[in-house]
Amino acid sequence: MASTTSSMKLLFLLLSSFAIVRMALSGDPDILTDFLVPPDQNNVDGNFFTYTGMRVIANEDFPTNFTVLKASMVEFPALNGQSVSYAVLEYPTGSVNPPHTHPRSAELLFLVDGNLEVGFVDTTNKLFTQSLQAGDMFIFPKGLVHYQYNADPKNPAIAISAFGSANAGTVSAPKTLFATDIDDTILAKSFKTDVATIQALKSGLASK
Repeated sequence: MASTTSSMKLLFLLLSSFAIVRMALSGDPDILTDFLVPPDQNNVDGNFFTYTGMRVIANEDFPTNFTVLKASMVEFPALNGQSVSYAVLEYPTGSVNPPHTHPRSAELLFLVDGNLEVGFVDTTNKLFTQSLQAGDMFIFPKGLVHYQYNADPKNPAIAISAFGSANAGTVSAPKTLFATDIDDTILAKSFKTDVATIQALKSGLASK
């Protein structure tokens, strides 16, 4: 009986070790070919590896609202399997990129122009903030809630973010909580307020 118990404990430890290693190595899976081609793609040439969606930055006026231009595997299928993606973030004066997370990657932000107030909250609820100037870089660790804010009343800002995943994912805290079908009573109890306040928040987000 003791031998069986010891064997079970050993098996449990081995399985746990494999799970921990798997979690530590988690990310985009490695591929066994040079690149992945969508099933409906017959001919592959240089066009497949080229993304032109960012040309609008040079050809259009600066946006009046915070805008994200993404180059993930959704927009740029050649990134599938390459464990990389980009985003260009444009911040008009006084605009904010609301608190959000990227569940599958850290975010390395490079501020091209302007100034930004940035921050993230770790799993002990400690807030880390910084004031960035053009040329600065800031890392938002994987899965942690973070934000960016252009507090400059006169000048816009523009940044480029790199991700270690072809599809980092974005979970917006305000939209996830108040623009989905979570029951008003549950939200009211969670935030220690009343249903009327929750409904007002939902109404405000719905009008955006």
